[in-house]
Amino acid sequence: MKRVIRHLVPAVLLMWSVALCAADLRIDPDKSHAEFGVRLLWVSTVSGVFDNIRGDVSVDHTKETAIVNAVIDAESIRMESARLRRWVLAPEFFDAVHYPQILFVSAPTPLESLIHGGTLHGNLTIRGITHEVDFRLIASPCDPATMRECTIQVQGIIDRTRFGMQGRRGALSDRVNLGMVIVVTLPVTNPTP
Repeated sequence: MKRVIRHLVPAVLLMWSVALCAADLRIDPDKSHAEFGVRLLWVSTVSGVFDNIRGDVSVDHTKETAIVNAVIDAESIRMESARLRRWVLAPEFFDAVHYPQILFVSAPTPLESLIHGGTLHGNLTIRGITHEVDFRLIASPCDPATMRECTIQVQGIIDRTRFGMQGRRGALSDRVNLGMVIVVTLPVTNPTP
């Protein structure tokens, strides 16, 4: 029994120290959103806002990095007209019936970049197709020690054809502006009985 305890104590101490150095924070779905815009006939812009974005931000304080893991519900899109909303959810664009979620997982990113601005590199999945993307991080006054109530804002441009959106190429630009406003909060914990 002493041998088991002797081997168990270092393992428990290691897990405890790792837990102190890493923290998983929740994306607040009530305060976060994603938005997109695409030029139509080079005159106007079709735009929309996704109201349901959730996920987490894993912070590693020993490496001073964070990983953003965001899930966007395609059906949560809000647009100026019901007709446009039906069109962007149809198979020709987001194909929300078959691909109800848009996913983004960042590479480990320096906490300094989240605070002072920089680049957020990661993988974006739309319509089941994943590509590497780079977003521009906008400077945000965050406390790097806690990251609580931190707002992460990113903007970028993607090529919709790379994600299988080939329709209306004569009238609709291939370039889509995509942005996210992610508000980080502490994870919800279950009260102990």
